[in-house]
Amino acid sequence: MKKILLSCSILFSLSEFAIAQQLSPLSVEKIMRDPQWIGVSPSNVFWSDNSKTIYFNWNPEKTKFDSLYSVEVGSTTIKKVPAPIRRELSHKGEFNKLHTKKVVERGGDIFILDITTGLSNQITNTSEREILPRFSGDGNSIIYMKGDNLFSWSMNDGHIAQLTNFVKGKKIAEAEKLTDQYRWLKQDQLSEFLVLEQRKDAKKAHEIARKADQPKRLREIYLEDRSVDELTISPNADFITYNLLTNANDRNTIVPNYVTESGYTEELQARSKVGSPLVSYQFFIYDVKKDTSIAVQVVQIPGLFDLPDYIKDYPKQKAEREKKHEPRKVVFHGPFWSEDGKNAIVEIGAQDNKDRWIMHLDAATRKLTLIDRQHDDAWIGGPGIDDWTGAGTMGWIDNQNFYYQSEVSSFSHLYSINIASRKKIQLTSGNWEVQDVQLSHDKQNFYITANRDHPGVKDFYRLAVAGGKMIKLTSMKGNNEVQLSPDEKWLAIRYSYTNKPWELFLQENKESAQPIQITHSLSDEFKSYNWRDAELINFKNRYGNVVYARLYRPAIQHGSKPAVIFVHGAGYLQNAHYWWSNYFREYMFHNLLTDEGYTVLDIDYQGSSGYGRNCRTNIYRHMGGKDLSDEVDGAKLLAEKYNVNPKKIGIYGGSYGGFMTLMAMFTQPDTFAAGAALRSVTDWAHYNHGYTSNILNEPVNDSIAYKRSSPIYFAEGLKGPLLMCHGMVDVNVHFQDIVRLSQRLIDLHKNNWELAVFPMEDHGFVEPSSWADEYKRIFNLFEQNLKK
Repeated sequence: MKKILLSCSILFSLSEFAIAQQLSPLSVEKIMRDPQWIGVSPSNVFWSDNSKTIYFNWNPEKTKFDSLYSVEVGSTTIKKVPAPIRRELSHKGEFNKLHTKKVVERGGDIFILDITTGLSNQITNTSEREILPRFSGDGNSIIYMKGDNLFSWSMNDGHIAQLTNFVKGKKIAEAEKLTDQYRWLKQDQLSEFLVLEQRKDAKKAHEIARKADQPKRLREIYLEDRSVDELTISPNADFITYNLLTNANDRNTIVPNYVTESGYTEELQARSKVGSPLVSYQFFIYDVKKDTSIAVQVVQIPGLFDLPDYIKDYPKQKAEREKKHEPRKVVFHGPFWSEDGKNAIVEIGAQDNKDRWIMHLDAATRKLTLIDRQHDDAWIGGPGIDDWTGAGTMGWIDNQNFYYQSEVSSFSHLYSINIASRKKIQLTSGNWEVQDVQLSHDKQNFYITANRDHPGVKDFYRLAVAGGKMIKLTSMKGNNEVQLSPDEKWLAIRYSYTNKPWELFLQENKESAQPIQITHSLSDEFKSYNWRDAELINFKNRYGNVVYARLYRPAIQHGSKPAVIFVHGAGYLQNAHYWWSNYFREYMFHNLLTDEGYTVLDIDYQGSSGYGRNCRTNIYRHMGGKDLSDEVDGAKLLAEKYNVNPKKIGIYGGSYGGFMTLMAMFTQPDTFAAGAALRSVTDWAHYNHGYTSNILNEPVNDSIAYKRSSPIYFAEGLKGPLLMCHGMVDVNVHFQDIVRLSQRLIDLHKNNWELAVFPMEDHGFVEPSSWADEYKRIFNLFEQNLKK
């Protein structure tokens, strides 16, 4: 028996060895398998409320779904969390001021957790959903939402009080319910019969007396055709603020789904197109004591009537809009109340996203006073400075000092302002970005994630609220995604490097402390290949801007000296960095290409994230302009510095990268010998509003920007072979986009292109077979056109 077991063990080891050796040489089929073959990295990291345990999703067993695992502080022993315990965990929620209790929502009910004992108390148990629980200003009640209304639960006696009374629909007076005929008859009856009139008066008097004996009821606020959002109560409970939203009755697009269980073609409801009517917002303050609700007048906002800079290109439109003199639409976020309840700050964003106002709100008078105005002729953005769909990073240091982020210096940095003196302090500065901010519990320090040392490195820092020296707490080069423990003594770090996927580390919250690796996720097969630590280079483009890129150089260059340029997606995204890329399949594909003798360049072109405001907005009103010229300058760099044949450079990318590939093949055909455009935007007038209107404004108002930015208008320039791939159930960039371009190429009698369709794939492919099919086509395109 022992011999058999030993033989099995030897066979198993040899089998593992054989599998490990199979990865080299690389092939498309190998690298495009289900990513579990690499090993599943930890994700969704969070702390227990008592700071003793780290929880995270993981899948070392490579089952169908990830499971929850835990590790205790001071240990490296990882345990799988049983289902009953997992269901009781709540990493979201709000702590009270002393951090002794936490209120959370689970499955539509509200629970209070005692941090010391770990025990929980369920305070609601209803079929309706109670959501968004938080502590009241005095800490004695729990405020939560049910339906459209705000409620309060007293921690002292369990009393529940309804704080608002929003009612769906429209209030209809008794007279409005009657037709003209019935109204005439009723009036005639009352005028003819005295008894009827007397009985009516008596009934009315009785009703008045009955209501006087009853407790006062909340004022009914009828929503009519609107919905309510962002209900917020002041710490002293004197004021409740809210937005009323009026839908635009927009027309949505549909995406046909051809391969279905039913056998019938089904329609998927998708987004609207850019320039479609927007939701309208109106901000109200409900004065609880006065039982009145009044809208805040937006005419108080400075610059609200300003016209955009681009309108100078449209004199007729400019004259019409100047004559109308209409305010721009805005949306309010907040208010953010000081702890003592004496001050409130609101963030206001213009819906054209060219202005962001931070204003002091006097709730009693509804008066707004400017604290900070951020204007951009392009669009407001950057880390910690969200657009009008959500509030940016901001909050109170104490009852007089407020912090926020701004790009006024061309990079997103942290500022504070004293509400009384209006003195503003820039707390961080330099040609780098503050990317995340967290205020310590004692409000003495900020914890900041920033790329201070290098655009492609993210570290975690501590900074005193008064400013001064930033203390770097992390030391591993790459990306450090930090979850600070509730007691602020420990850092749970999800870390990765260029050629090393994400792992979990634990570290004390001290300068120069050593991180301890907790997880070891990678498979032996993945580790058997020497994955390249791509060179992170930079060069100056034709405009003098520094451009960063990843470079892969072959040990033995193919005789034709070919190269491939990869264009990342999203536009506003960073890929030339020192951590494991979201484009991990492409990263492995670039290793394969390099093995085959190609030089590969992966550029963070203009518009990419991580490099500040100017880089972000350099594509304003012309996508496929300065972003594409970076790719052309990169091709020139390859030829002049890295011994690449300028006639043998290919280009490929997906989504925004697919759009860029089309623009490259149509407008720079002598630079790129072949291109593969994947899930590409072909006409920006058919993309969504939130993304496109920031960069190109709206088609009806700025047609110039759309005409010079959309590949469909330049298709006649195609020379080299073009591969296009698209999922047919793509609800982001619709299949219609590539169909319209295909017809345009047919009209132009172009015959050096092909379209590969994937009937069951959305924007992000899911099936390994689809990934493999797509990348074999890309590889064959380059092999056939760059090596001969």
